[in-house]
Amino acid sequence: MSDSSSSVGLLSYETLVHAVAGAIGSVTAMSVFYPLDTARIRLQVDESRKAMSTPIILAEIAKEEGILSLYRGWFPVISSLCCSNFVYFYTFNTLKKVMVSDRSRPGKDLLMGFISGAVNVLLTTPMWVVNTRLKLQGAKFRNEDFHQTHYKGIFDAFSQIIASEGVGTLWNGTLPSLVLVFNPAVQFMFYEAMKRKAGRGDRKISSLEIFLIGAIAKAIATSATYPLQTVQAILRFGQYKSDGKGGLLGSLRNVVYLLMDRIKRHGLLGLYKGLEAKLLQTVLTAALMFVVYEKITAATFRLMGIQKKLQH
Repeated sequence: MSDSSSSVGLLSYETLVHAVAGAIGSVTAMSVFYPLDTARIRLQVDESRKAMSTPIILAEIAKEEGILSLYRGWFPVISSLCCSNFVYFYTFNTLKKVMVSDRSRPGKDLLMGFISGAVNVLLTTPMWVVNTRLKLQGAKFRNEDFHQTHYKGIFDAFSQIIASEGVGTLWNGTLPSLVLVFNPAVQFMFYEAMKRKAGRGDRKISSLEIFLIGAIAKAIATSATYPLQTVQAILRFGQYKSDGKGGLLGSLRNVVYLLMDRIKRHGLLGLYKGLEAKLLQTVLTAALMFVVYEKITAATFRLMGIQKKLQH
């Protein structure tokens, strides 16, 4: 493939449309289902909180901390999500234009998903560390060992973390995050495969079908990777005290220790504490995101005069 065709794939307006549409879709969907994410992260990091149904957890939080606490940390989360999905969709669709000459295949979709996820993790992990801290700031934990933070906003959180814990702390949880690129990679592989099957014979795919396809793809990916997502949340929260050893081996040791400690304390099912809230939040969010994403890209391409099928 020539250098000129590669540069077109990297800098094309079409790729930018996919990235912007993916960012808008994710922000819209997360805003709608944000309280479910609040319930999920409380169950993941606060081991002393009993695992109950999602509505009960939400009612508890609202009663103890006020209804607005369900949306605590919304802005930093949305900011991180917007940047994260822009990077992911831009990278994925750039690779799609460069690597796929005729028809995409599940193997290529999975590879493109892994590469896109790795780029996304390395660029946006600091934002996710900060938004995890802000999201949990002021929360009433059952675990009395947790100490409260006093960040005044996104930039103050960045400066305080760097000053007191070092720059490297901003990449806490990077190892499980890199392993977790399996999640969006599998999600996109199933999504693209089911969308291609549904759109055979130039058949137009309805919004309901997109919603269901997105929901199924995300449910499969989330269930497969949830224990690592729990470890990722704990490490980003910053309350876990490691043995102080850095590097890849130190990070791997922390991940293994947290997984085994969770099993020792709560049994194998303890690795899936909060899964109900996570599935509700992430499946509904992903499904709505894909609907918004597909609608925006289709409408934009129509306005641009580009004849794109929905099952591109």
